[in-house]
Amino acid sequence: MIDMAQVQNITLRAEGFSCPSCVSKIETKLNSLNGVERAEVKFSSGRILVGYEPDRISVKELVNAVAEVGYTAKPATI
Repeated sequence: MIDMAQVQNITLRAEGFSCPSCVSKIETKLNSLNGVERAEVKFSSGRILVGYEPDRISVKELVNAVAEVGYTAKPATI
């Protein structure tokens, strides 16, 4: 169960996706991970917004999960 008090938000910049099917693959993968409260891909900007519990999953694991479905992601700088 997700502890909403522990949820932090991060924005990842994604590369290599070009269609709505790609967006769905990334969202499905991230949302299936233990410790992810929500993940939403913004197709037009190439950003992935993720609410996650850092005590349960790391940023590196989020990035690796995106790579597992064939895309590149890294933390975005603001």
